[in-house]
Amino acid sequence: MATPNTITIDKLDRLIGTGACPVLVDVRTDDAFAADPRLIPGAVRRAPDTMATWSAQLQGRTVVTICNHGQSLSHGAAAWLREAGIAAEALEGGFAAWAEAQLPAVPAAKLPDRDAQGRTKWVTRSRPKVDRIACPWLIRRFVDPSALFLFVPPAEVREVGRRFGAAPFDIDEPDVFWSHRGDLCTFDVMVEELGLATPPLLQLAALVRGADTNRPELAPQAAGLLAASLGLSRIYADDLAQLDAGMTLYDAFYRWCRDATAETHNWPTNKIGGAR
Repeated sequence: MATPNTITIDKLDRLIGTGACPVLVDVRTDDAFAADPRLIPGAVRRAPDTMATWSAQLQGRTVVTICNHGQSLSHGAAAWLREAGIAAEALEGGFAAWAEAQLPAVPAAKLPDRDAQGRTKWVTRSRPKVDRIACPWLIRRFVDPSALFLFVPPAEVREVGRRFGAAPFDIDEPDVFWSHRGDLCTFDVMVEELGLATPPLLQLAALVRGADTNRPELAPQAAGLLAASLGLSRIYADDLAQLDAGMTLYDAFYRWCRDATAETHNWPTNKIGGAR
């Protein structure tokens, strides 16, 4: 029998990467986190003894709390949030059950420092096309839903990153960690480095690589992704508005990769009222 006010790892796994994913709050102790310093995709670490200072940000949201084994710490944090009027559940089995199931987990050491609002910050070249929309989508869906993205002139990316504490990505400089490597595009690199190499994301990475590096032979859908990406870049003069629209585009491609690759579509052969 399921424990009240909990969510299973299987159900949470299906929600991660979609717009319906709840806010994930990792409340593990420092010792537990040090033993496995990874995060369930999209989770943010919060100290349970400072809940009064950060819980107000969660009003109107659905929350899942995560401790090491899904016991008193996560249940207490979820109960505290419910008392504050926030819909909250604890993850059954906690992070340990997630790791035992060999589900993807993000190495915290790979992430940029967070600002006072708990957001990671990233900076790249303005006027994005493929990689510079795909990577922010990946980050917001699997790493940090509140991530901040700065689009600036190419010559200013490094200095803006230094001044504003943002991680540069997808720029053609040899010492930039988040950029192309050999035949791989930046999206490929992020999928691998962030521990997200699941079959659906690897398939999506092939589409992104084909569209971003002019290799449509890598996947039949790459040409369509490129066409849609270029179309969005013509529709939107504002890079952030383009990113908002691109989130839906990549949501659709991801769900196809995850759930619909075996489905086909054709003109109906059985017409209503037709001959029998």
